[in-house]
Formats: sequence, structure tokens, C-alpha cells
Amino acid sequence: MANVTVIGAQWGDEGKGKIVDWLASRADVVVRFQGGHNAGHTLVVGDKVYKLSLLPSGIVRGTLSVIGNGVVLDPWHFRDEVAKLTGQGVSVTPENLHIAENAPLILPFHRDLDALRETAAGAGKIGTTGRGIGPAYEDKVGRRAIRVCDLAHLDDLDAQLDRICAHHDALRAGFNQPPIDRQRLLDDLADIAAFILPFAKPVWVTLNQAKKRSARVLFEGAQGVLLDVDHGTYPFVTSSNTIAGTASGGSGLGPSSVGFVLGIVKAYTTRVGSGPFPTELEDATGQRLGERGHEFGTVTGRKRRCGWFDAVLVRQSAAVSGITGIALTKLDVLDGFETLKICTGYRIGDQIYDYLPPHAADQARAEPIYEEMPGWSETTAGARSWADLPAQAIKYVRRIEELIDCPVACVSTSPERDDTILVRDPFSD
Repeated sequence: MANVTVIGAQWGDEGKGKIVDWLASRADVVVRFQGGHNAGHTLVVGDKVYKLSLLPSGIVRGTLSVIGNGVVLDPWHFRDEVAKLTGQGVSVTPENLHIAENAPLILPFHRDLDALRETAAGAGKIGTTGRGIGPAYEDKVGRRAIRVCDLAHLDDLDAQLDRICAHHDALRAGFNQPPIDRQRLLDDLADIAAFILPFAKPVWVTLNQAKKRSARVLFEGAQGVLLDVDHGTYPFVTSSNTIAGTASGGSGLGPSSVGFVLGIVKAYTTRVGSGPFPTELEDATGQRLGERGHEFGTVTGRKRRCGWFDAVLVRQSAAVSGITGIALTKLDVLDGFETLKICTGYRIGDQIYDYLPPHAADQARAEPIYEEMPGWSETTAGARSWADLPAQAIKYVRRIEELIDCPVACVSTSPERDDTILVRDPFSD
């Protein structure tokens, strides 16, 4: 069995949607294993554009799709996203979509707390999407969470609600907010339960049965390794582990099934929200990258910060996630640049680093050390073989391989699914 785990190797928004869609057409099962509806994937299939933030990308092609226990699920957003896709002609049913019975729910007071904290933090805000992801994970770890399976047992929620209200009412009081309306919450849960419960399944059983019949499983990560709560640029990170190893714990399928780890990497670097960004370009070059790459967040619509490729950070991502090969995306955005730069290290004070230190103050002071390369004037857009690429573009890709100590498995040269140069097939590895 050849399984594939797809993760972002930068700060998210690397173009995972196209790559996952390309792989999903050949997979038997597609699994989301962490994050929530704060992660946007854009799929372009023919003349249709699908924007997903919670549903696994395989659903567009009718592939069996699974939302694992490592995901925090907003049931109302789920209903809205299903309705939107249904309106685009995509069938979403309990036969082709399974939700883990033990997945925690994002509830209205999680969204409230997320927004209240960000507003109160002022200059210290993290830059969350405000969708309640972090507070929902906190309740999971605090053993207060209401889970999908609880929707079938609403009459037994009193003890759980006592724990939730004891915690959240004190927080809400600190923000001069009224306590949680328990009855309204129960009414809202009762209303949504009938929609959610038909999808609820023991997905660990689904996945282990798939393993027994040697089905191809595609694990679809959200965000990027640099946003991992342990390995990212803390505290400006997401609230889940985004590395490849999470595919096992977040799905119920053992670690031996993670398979080929494909790290998605842009040919330059972008970031949404607050936090350190050593190679950020706040000039005309950065603006040019953003305009050519259409750098706006799928979920938030926020403008992405842009900069040169940071080989140091991608090398770190490859190491902590055990990346087998990378998919280099948006190479065509660099067409026409006379000179390109790649970050190969940092200067922090009088010291040189070949990795990004964990402390926020050091990260903020990191100055990139650049290596320059000639650009190319020809177009790479739509290239489907090495022969279609300019010589300097090939040299750029090869130099990235050397600097990140990881081979390129494929190169994407446009949003179109077939505009891909395949070097190494993850499913055949």
C-alpha cells in the first residue's frame, strides 16, 4: 500500500489545494487530520472553482472523505459548506463523507472568546481567523469539549456543561460578557444534531478497514509546519500540530501508515497575520510577488505578506516532519525577475545561525543572509516537463533541493491541475 501525507512546509497557503486534488483523483480515501475551518484550499477543476475550508478535498471528486478526530468541527459551518458545494453540483452524503464520532465541536462561545481575546490583545494579537479554533482545542485538552458523539446524548450533557460553564463564564465575566445561555446552547445543538449525526462514524474503523484492503489513503494537512504549535514560530502559530506525524493521532490509523510525506512549498515565501518573517519584502518587489501570485487568504481574504524563498525554514520543516519530497508551487510567479534571492542563514546580533531559534525576540531580530541567482525572462507557466523550463529556472529548483536537503517530487507551474512536472510519483513510492 502506498499512502501519501500532504503537509504545508511553510506558513500555509502554499498551494496544497491543487496538489491534493491531483492526488485525490488517484486515492481511495482522503483524510483531514488536524485544524478546522481556518484552513482554506482552492481547487480548480475545469472551469469550476471550489473553495473548501473544512471538507477534505477528495469530496469534489467523489472520493471517500474523512474528517478525523484531530479536527475541531464547527457544525454550523459544516452545514453551510455542504450546502455551498451541493449548489455547485457536488454530492456530499454520509456514504462519501465520514466525521469522527470523537471529533470536538467548535461552539458559539469559542468564537466569542477568540474575538474578545484578539481585540483585547492589541499589539500583542496573534492574528487568528477568529473562528474559535484555539479555544476549542483548549477545551479538548481541558477535558471540557462537547464532541460529535455527544449530539446523540444531549440529555446527558449536564455534567459536561457544568465544567464548560465553570471555565467559560469566568472568562466571559472578565470581558464584561454575560454567562453562557445553557438552554439556548442545548437548543442550538439539538437543531444541528439531525444534520451532523448521519455523517458520524468510527473513522478509525473506516481507515483500518481501508488499510486491510490495501486502499490508497491520502492524508490532507492544513496550515503549514511553521504554524505548528510546537515547531512553528511560537506564539504566532495555530493551535494544532501540523507536522506529518499528526496524521496518525488525528485519524486513528497507526504511524506506519503515514507513507510518502509530500511537503508543499512555494517558490517564494508568504505569510498571513502577525509573527516573524525574516525574508519579508515591504517594497515594490514584495508587492509584485503578491500581485502576480494573487496572494490573498482563501478563508479570510487577508493580503498575504510576501518575501524571498527561505531555505533555512523549509529545511527545518523537512527535518521535523520527515518530508520525503517536496512539491514546488507557483514557479511561474517568478517569471521575469532579473535577479532572485534565496535565504541561506540568519544574522542575529554578531552570530550566524543555520536555523531559526525558538525565542520570539531572536526570531524578530533575524536578518536574512542571501544567495543571489540570475532569473529568467522566458515563461514557465503551463510547463509539464523539464524540457519546457528555462535553464535558469531548472538551476533555481536544483539549488533549492540542495539547500533544503530534500528532493523535488513535482513542480507546479499554474493553478491548472495538469500543469505539473512530475519527478517522483508519491503513490508509487
